[in-house]
Amino acid sequence: MITLTGSQEKAVSHKDGPLLIIAGPGSGKTRVITSRIAALISSGVRPYNICAITFTNKAADAMRQRVLDMSLPSGTHISTFHSLCVRILRRYADRASIGSTFSIYDDADQKKCVKEAIKQADLDTKSFSPQKMRAVISRLKNNLEDVTSFQERSSEFFTKCVARIYKNYQQILTQNNALDFDDLLLKTAFLLRDNSDVRDELNNRFQYLLVDEYQDTNQAQYQIARGLSIAHGNICVTGDPDQSIYAWRGADISNILAFEKDWPEATVVKLEKNFRSTANILDLADRLIVANKQRKLKKLVPTIPPGRDIEANTLEDEQAEAEFIAENIKKLVDNGANLDEIAVFYRVNSMSRTIEEACVHNKIPYQIVRGVEFYNRKEIRDMLAYLKILVNPEDDVALTRIINTPARGIGKTSLDRMAAFARMRNSSLYDAAKQAEQIETLSKSLKAKLAMFVDMIERFKTDINGPVAELMQRVFDESKLRNSLETVAAEEAHSKASAVENVEELINSAFKYDTVTDEPNLADYLLQIALVSDTDAYDPQSGRASLMTMHAAKGLEFDNVFISGLEQGLLPHERSVDDDKGLEEERRLFFVGITRARKTLNISLARYRTVHGQTMRTIPSQFLFEADIIAEDIRQEQEQLYEDDFSQAFDYSANSTAAFSKGQAVIHAKFGSGRVKEFHDLGENSIVVVSFNTGQTKPLMLKYANLTKV
Repeated sequence: MITLTGSQEKAVSHKDGPLLIIAGPGSGKTRVITSRIAALISSGVRPYNICAITFTNKAADAMRQRVLDMSLPSGTHISTFHSLCVRILRRYADRASIGSTFSIYDDADQKKCVKEAIKQADLDTKSFSPQKMRAVISRLKNNLEDVTSFQERSSEFFTKCVARIYKNYQQILTQNNALDFDDLLLKTAFLLRDNSDVRDELNNRFQYLLVDEYQDTNQAQYQIARGLSIAHGNICVTGDPDQSIYAWRGADISNILAFEKDWPEATVVKLEKNFRSTANILDLADRLIVANKQRKLKKLVPTIPPGRDIEANTLEDEQAEAEFIAENIKKLVDNGANLDEIAVFYRVNSMSRTIEEACVHNKIPYQIVRGVEFYNRKEIRDMLAYLKILVNPEDDVALTRIINTPARGIGKTSLDRMAAFARMRNSSLYDAAKQAEQIETLSKSLKAKLAMFVDMIERFKTDINGPVAELMQRVFDESKLRNSLETVAAEEAHSKASAVENVEELINSAFKYDTVTDEPNLADYLLQIALVSDTDAYDPQSGRASLMTMHAAKGLEFDNVFISGLEQGLLPHERSVDDDKGLEEERRLFFVGITRARKTLNISLARYRTVHGQTMRTIPSQFLFEADIIAEDIRQEQEQLYEDDFSQAFDYSANSTAAFSKGQAVIHAKFGSGRVKEFHDLGENSIVVVSFNTGQTKPLMLKYANLTKV
């Protein structure tokens, strides 16, 4: 029998009508969601009519396991938004105007398609970088703006160019029968919006909708949740505005803040009791987050007494900071702490290098929680491309990758001739390969090689509905991919030996999938691989300390947490310091990091940090002052640097070549041109703060900065 608090019981027992659960960190929201599922089933609701949506595969797996542990009848749909959308789109593919065997393109595939789209638009990738164009297109899709609507409102040169790129990009995806991650949401939202019969059918199927982490939904996800519940209004959303940290990928905090406006009859329940962290950790989190305006008022109520004091430790540079962290990890372990319960958080991935080096130096086992990197390895992408072409033969991107991998004598010239043939017939490259005998520009020997390749693929295709691991093993062996990797490994043993092991690890993942899936099939397995996230790579029983960004830490918790780099420009990030909404999100990110800790929290910063090859004098994060945890010596130093009218406190001599006045135009070798925002005359350690035309503001140590006055 699960014991619930009064507020938890109120949330669990609510049955019909909209429900908003404001769930603070560590307040037992997963327990509430699963208990609510049990209560609905107990009241007579069929599991088949309940749908629970969360954001990561790991969270969905944990929720499924809890439901299993409660011995509830099977049938409740528990998945991520993207996974649900894939299933809806495969079922209603014709209504969404897509092929049911569509591929899902990851970041690398998308970048390749965007590059081609820019090329087709006769534009320069320097002026229209693929990375930025991909981000722009992603934002448009998250805001439910398709090619047509964006073209209609594009009036300036830049937006017209973006519209051409967007149009070309979508055409490339269509030709390959492929969707990107954003399309999964966009097309499902439009499917529900434009097809009342589909909407009614899904409302009838999912009569009770539960959405977790609602503060992280974007406009497309908001419309999907609304579309799935509009007929019955039985929508329960759980979330915390103070933990909304994904605006950069389209999350809209206003979705949760405006829930009561969208559903006027909504019941609101606040879960404020925290069962995770010590009282002083929660007090720190509360002191920090009250500075935010975009939030719903709540107070974290501790159930655990105060623990070890929290302080901000200031080190000389990033190496000293990393050594400090590693030494303190060793102390924790020496005192009986479990490495599995120790984590180090940082704002950006690049900060992990020095921490890794310190862990190696101190012989501390560690894991980097950055799951997508495994799937970006060449041998893994090659293997997955083979599998994708079996499910979706129209995927030209996948075919191009593996038709000559390993080498079969089918080079670029041959591929270009096949592509020309395919364009004439409006068909895929694979269809061209199947019709190689009709391509007059190909030699007889080339046609024979293509025939052998097609025959191999067709043999593999017969087994896509069945155990995946066995099929993958066949593909790895019969495609000669294994032989190729082993040959390279023999020639370059020091660098390539793990490639075969990596593919075997992928096959192991397929074996695990086969053992837990009633009807395993390749398309479903590829879906799970496509939707993997950083958090999915976290192994809670690795016997190693965990290193990760604060974004990756969302949803996790540890006994002992280290947060590094509490410096202005890092946390808060330099892109956000001059933007009120961005600054609030950075504050929420720090709040998330703080509230991952159960017992101890150690915060650190460096006086000097090397960024892009430049050693810079840092400024302590404003969050340290807001949360009132900064050490006295740093407080005094900060006050010295930021006293009123600081720049006027020094007598700059006209003959001084070191002095820079406010507004002085300068040029930096890496960051380009800009203007001096502040100059701090500290002799040998003088600091000049420059606002660059790129939008970045950087404090530079003058003796290393190499600035040129204009």
